[in-house]
Amino acid sequence: MKVARRAALLLGLALVLTPGAQAADSLHGRMLFREGCSSCHGIDAKGVHARGPSLRGVGAAAADFYLSTGRMPIDDPRSQPDRHRLTYTQPQLDDLVAYIGSLGGPDIPSVDAAAGSLSDGLALFTRNCAACHQIVARGGVVTGGFAPTLLKSTPRQIAEAIRIGPWVMPRFGPDQISDREVASIARYVEYTKHPDNHGGWGLFDIGPVPEGMVAWGLGLFALLVFSRLIGKRDTE
Repeated sequence: MKVARRAALLLGLALVLTPGAQAADSLHGRMLFREGCSSCHGIDAKGVHARGPSLRGVGAAAADFYLSTGRMPIDDPRSQPDRHRLTYTQPQLDDLVAYIGSLGGPDIPSVDAAAGSLSDGLALFTRNCAACHQIVARGGVVTGGFAPTLLKSTPRQIAEAIRIGPWVMPRFGPDQISDREVASIARYVEYTKHPDNHGGWGLFDIGPVPEGMVAWGLGLFALLVFSRLIGKRDTE
């Protein structure tokens, strides 16, 4: 019995002292929020006019997306948030997410990209996402902002973006895109990071319009060289 108690005590101490083993601390997250976020979102997270919206009801999903991608904090609240280097450490991020999540709203979605269908993901991405992000998820310009590249996005961030609709992106609920379909989209996005380019140059997967311009440029250059070779110069 003494050996069993001692083993249990050691196991408990190991769990407490192991980094990342402790649960997120929403009280510490509240302190971090007041230090780094309240100037735009208000001391009570109810928002500040012309600076930042209320975060009550946005949930842990929105907080995790914006913080884990470095989109928040932002220097200019009038500009579109873009991916940047993280401001907070992972434990601090977890605490902030726990605090904002405690104010109500959807939790962080669970997604298993490996369980999705690549072919279904292609079809779903083509129908719902490619108009803004391009078919190879490299991003593009849209009305009111820009659609970012998804090269650095994790499956969880993809699922969060689908559910919360960041910036000008529309929000898709489970009745529009099911959790299973979200997993398929996430799997396809993972595929686009290292796609199979059969029968030609990849050209960095920059999209059909710039790739067409490159093709026209190469064709005109080849035509110019050919004309130069077969032409006769008048020396008289």
